[in-house]
Amino acid sequence: MTGKESHKKIILNCEKLESRLALLKDDRLEEYRIERVDDEPKVGSICFGRITNLDTSLQAAFVNIGAERNAFLHFHDMIPESCRNGDDDGDTIEVTRAATDQKRSGNPAEWKEREAKRRRRKFTAAEIPEYFKPGQEILVQVVKGQISSKGARVTANISLAGRYLVLMPFSDHIGLSTKIENSAERTRLKKILSELELPEGMGLICRTVGEGQKSLFFKRDLSLLLAAWNKLERAIETGRPPMTVYTEPDLIDRTVRDFMTEEIGEIIVDDRDAYRRIADTVKAFGGRKLSSRVHLYEKAVPIFDEFKIKEQLKSVYQRQVRLPGGGWICIDETEALIAIDVNTGRGRKADDQPEFILKTNLEAVAEVARQLRLRNVGGLVVIDLIDMRSARDRDEVCKQLKKLVKDDRAKTKVLPISKLGLLEMTRQREEESILDKVYDPCPYCNGTGLVKSPMTMSVEIQRALNTFFRDKRHKHDPVRVIIHPDVLTRLRNEDSELLIELENKYGSSLSFRADPTLHCEDFRMVDPVTGTEFNK
Repeated sequence: MTGKESHKKIILNCEKLESRLALLKDDRLEEYRIERVDDEPKVGSICFGRITNLDTSLQAAFVNIGAERNAFLHFHDMIPESCRNGDDDGDTIEVTRAATDQKRSGNPAEWKEREAKRRRRKFTAAEIPEYFKPGQEILVQVVKGQISSKGARVTANISLAGRYLVLMPFSDHIGLSTKIENSAERTRLKKILSELELPEGMGLICRTVGEGQKSLFFKRDLSLLLAAWNKLERAIETGRPPMTVYTEPDLIDRTVRDFMTEEIGEIIVDDRDAYRRIADTVKAFGGRKLSSRVHLYEKAVPIFDEFKIKEQLKSVYQRQVRLPGGGWICIDETEALIAIDVNTGRGRKADDQPEFILKTNLEAVAEVARQLRLRNVGGLVVIDLIDMRSARDRDEVCKQLKKLVKDDRAKTKVLPISKLGLLEMTRQREEESILDKVYDPCPYCNGTGLVKSPMTMSVEIQRALNTFFRDKRHKHDPVRVIIHPDVLTRLRNEDSELLIELENKYGSSLSFRADPTLHCEDFRMVDPVTGTEFNK
């Protein structure tokens, strides 16, 4: 194990309701994942669903996959991409799995035969409603989990990911990860893939982690993937939609499949069963030497406390994140985009030297790249940088961000800095952000982060009392107002004279009582004798 490898470690905290993964580099938190028992449907799971309706205005179908909400399936995702024509507009599609039959045959064995007959039919995207009808069965894979009020997004581009390979059952494409750049290694891997015994009509992609591996590992991985696919087919033949026919592995298994590379010096896990699972899996594909990097944590101190992860996680839930040079960034998640503002803070120089501004912006994009991974946020990201007059400085900041997101597991795209000093980028979003997963919207402010001030409530209470006393039926009735303690403090001090004027104006008696259980934006007007509540 080299010195570089020893600097990266994976920490796994496994509990009954939640599992957490932290990836540390030089003891600094770089990636963070949470998985809970109710996280369904999982991204990557394959479902045998039923089309409920098609919306031509949205160019999409809605599919019942057995989840709380119907899944969204865009017309262009109803046909595997590898079978489309090369037209730039993508409207003409070559079908490999076009569902022209409305109902399944009663004979389960005919499912594969019917799938084969559906291949090689061409039609435009506009003609999809003629071939896919409501009530029709369809096999789809979840590519984006349920987010907020939106159902999962699914695709007909089915794939099964293994340790070294990705199996594509409905595509004959053979390819390699673009991150494998060495030409000699690419040639070697292509030769290995071409020699694998792959069923006709299926394709493979070699994952980045396959670089430098022996052909034996690929054969073993392919065997496992084909076994999983055969099991999936049997489930389809005997089952009825909606149903999940393949469930993406849990966080424990995905740790080995997606995170365990030669760069990882050790995996430390605080659960004995999870430790055995990981150690056995790592030993199976990497041998005893690699499995020796897996360790069981048995100390009384919680594992996230021991490795100083808990205190580093605080920034994930904060709007403001400090930078090393004294500045900070403010991160606001909205439904439309992620807005990030860069501030120089106490480190600001009087003359705003270009060197200082460049340094702050470079620190900002470094922290932005890290926070996007930690928070698992995506979509459109807009960064309001400190203005830089030099085009060279702007290019340096942009290049730095592109370099930092290159190894991000989510697909990203960074655009040049605009004339307004905004740096725009997109990051693939597959599931809820960490913030949405951990927190519910505040029942008081409904997620806005704002409540009415005591002064605002004083104005509204006086307005309600004026309206009440103008009614001849209540002209001289005494009134008791029940309010939040913070509002009562305002009324007894700053606004006491106004309330006395109100009493004198209408010849009535006012009294106030605090109720700490009352919402700060609510109040009640009652009869002080009977306790009967008046309408506001």
